[in-house]
Amino acid sequence: MTKTPNQINERNIVLGMLLKVYDGVLSHIVLNETLAQYQLDNVQKSFITYLFKGTLEKQIELDYIIDCFSKTKTKKMKPTIVAILRMSVFQLKYMDSVPASAACNEAVKLARKHKFAGLSGFVNGVLRNIARNLDDVNYPTQYPTNLSVKYSIPEWIILMWDEQFGKGTSTTILEGLSQKDISLRVNTSKASLEDIVTNLEYNNVTVSHSDIVDTMLLVKDAGSLDNLDVFRAGFVTVQNISSALVGLAANPYADDYVIDVCAAPGGKSVHMADIMLTKNSNGKGVVEARDVSQTKVDLIKDTASRCRMGNVTYKVWDGTVFDKDSEAKADIVLADVPCSGLGVIAGKSDIKYNTTKEGLDDLVKLQRKIVSNAVKYIKPGGKLIYSTCTVNKKENEENAKWIEEELKMKGIPLDYLPKEVASDQNYISIMPHDGMDGFFIAAFMKTDE
Repeated sequence: MTKTPNQINERNIVLGMLLKVYDGVLSHIVLNETLAQYQLDNVQKSFITYLFKGTLEKQIELDYIIDCFSKTKTKKMKPTIVAILRMSVFQLKYMDSVPASAACNEAVKLARKHKFAGLSGFVNGVLRNIARNLDDVNYPTQYPTNLSVKYSIPEWIILMWDEQFGKGTSTTILEGLSQKDISLRVNTSKASLEDIVTNLEYNNVTVSHSDIVDTMLLVKDAGSLDNLDVFRAGFVTVQNISSALVGLAANPYADDYVIDVCAAPGGKSVHMADIMLTKNSNGKGVVEARDVSQTKVDLIKDTASRCRMGNVTYKVWDGTVFDKDSEAKADIVLADVPCSGLGVIAGKSDIKYNTTKEGLDDLVKLQRKIVSNAVKYIKPGGKLIYSTCTVNKKENEENAKWIEEELKMKGIPLDYLPKEVASDQNYISIMPHDGMDGFFIAAFMKTDE
């Protein structure tokens, strides 16, 4: 039986969500599935979302605070107990609307509910000690531990950025990652920018225009996007400005055949399809959106269907496997490859905890395998767009150089992008402090064979 909103324990839901993430499920999937699973009012959705995302985002700082007041350190605690403590300390530090007594009492109830009654006194003692002394916590001052705790990011990532971009750059990157605006891209084949702005403002959404991409809107006070008719109708879709630049770099004609080899959840495929329809609604071109599993392809279908993009087709295909039937058939191939995601950790905090140095090297190998196949699908004179959502030269600039030298692709200057980001080189590297997600985009042409 479905529980009504007043029967639901929001903190217990968040605890279950955190434990799923600790078991390896991606945070945005956990959040989407949870909000769909329960009958929640808008206040409950906001509370659950904020507490869940905040606890993940601030995990290193929360552990530091807990370790200051607990003889048993977080690394040695049971997953349920550490999750209860983390989410409770987040409430104490970052949720002024939650009384300290409520945060502590509810934590004790959660411990008992999950069969840790024997540790309820420990949970209560640690949290009440933290509540009394939170303002007196001595934060580290030594670099890079001070930044690691302040921004809740592993030290090795800070040191990697210092090595690649110069010492001190990490601070600027981390400041940029802490800025979180919601951006919507208007599907201009379906609605005009002016009509969308009018509709949003009528619904009390604060709207401003992007200075970079003219089809992008920055919004505040939007609440749940599912409540906006322009979103449900597919006139707008959530997309970061830097992600939208990928579609502009592809710049497909109305009759092009485009293959997006790693397309889930479908935002870039839909954008390219919209560009094609905006240029000519009678064009015969298609975007073939591919990904490795039916589950991922279903996500693409959901996005394209909501946006009513009839020129998107679908194929379950592993990008690391060569597809002989597609050889030399595409006008454009987009390889938005799996990456470390360090440019988007503001919205997906679990990325920074799951990424390792060793994993980065494995990712580069995977990326090169996918691109090696992708270039074979391009017609002579066709275009490859390579992109990542990370800030790491090994996955970005070094891979771009490898594509030119090893795959014999010719770089295309990105001077046709909006002037704020246009480059006479064939790639652009967008840093989080540029006001967008961290992204890398490179363009290449396949010469006549």
